[in-house]
Amino acid sequence: MKNFVQDGHVMTVPAPYSVMSGAGVLVGSLFGVAAYSAAQGTPVEIATGGVFDLPKAAGDTPAIGGKLYWNDGTKAVSTSAGGNTLIGVAAMPALGDAAVARIRLNGFIQ
Repeated sequence: MKNFVQDGHVMTVPAPYSVMSGAGVLVGSLFGVAAYSAAQGTPVEIATGGVFDLPKAAGDTPAIGGKLYWNDGTKAVSTSAGGNTLIGVAAMPALGDAAVARIRLNGFIQ
């Protein structure tokens, strides 16, 4: 295909805020995990698919396969849809006191 550009599993975007390697990044409706640290406004590569451990909201207990959302204010995964962006599903259950949730990214936002 002469119109193919890239597979899209890793995208380069302007960092919407200072990000650390492995942190969640939301740019408009595009979510990914930063491949390296970057200052706000500089290019950063984000993985838009795959399975990652990301910080989660305290007390949340996602079940495997349950929808997970990104709270861009707290920079954490949540089981609450209210005001948050759907980013994937839990790849394994997490206890309420766990600091992270294992998430399979959707690769796109609905």
